Amino acid sequence: MAEAALAGGATAVQLRAPELTDVRLEALARELAERCRATGALFVVNDRVAVAARVGAGAHVGQADDPGSAREILDPPAVLGVSVSTIDEARAAEVAGADYLGITVWATATKPEAEPGGLDALRSIARETALPVVGIGGVRAANAADVLDAGAAGICVVSAVGAAPDPVRATAALVDAVDRWEEGRG
Repeated sequence: MAEAALAGGATAVQLRAPELTDVRLEALARELAERCRATGALFVVNDRVAVAARVGAGAHVGQADDPGSAREILDPPAVLGVSVSTIDEARAAEVAGADYLGITVWATATKPEAEPGGLDALRSIARETALPVVGIGGVRAANAADVLDAGAAGICVVSAVGAAPDPVRATAALVDAVDRWEEGRG
C-alpha cells in the first residue's frame, strides 16, 4: 500500500501495524524508510518510537504515549507527530517537542476509538498553535479542501487509499485535490 501511495505522489507515509512484533515491524520499517528516502517522502512509525529511532524514521504518538519521552528517544532531526483533540493537548504537545499535530476530523472505521472533533475543533486548534496541523479521519479527495480551509496544513488518509480499487489513482486524486486547493490560495 505504501508503494502505491508513493507512486501516486504521497509526500508522507505512516506505518501503523500494531499487530506486528517489534522485530517484524522493524524489518518492514527499514524497507519503507529506504523507499521513502528515495522519493523524498517523510516516513513516520506510529506509536513504536524505539523502532522509529532504530530505522532513522520519525514517529507519531497518541495521548496515551509520552510525547516528551518520544522526543528524547528520537534523533534530534526526526519528525515527531502527536495526536490531539483539544487546545490543551495541542499546547502540551508543542511544549513536549512535537513537530506537527494530528486531529481526527470525522469518525472512521479505521480507528473507531478516535474522538472526531469535526472542522470546528480542527479550526480552533489550528488557530491556537504554531505547529502544522494534519486532518485525518473520513478525509477523501471530495472533502480535502474543507479540511484545508479549516486550517490544516495537510491531510492524512488510510481508507481513502487502502480501500480504493486503485490505490495509486486514489492517492493521485488526493494529491490533485490538495494541489488545486493550494493553487486557489495563491
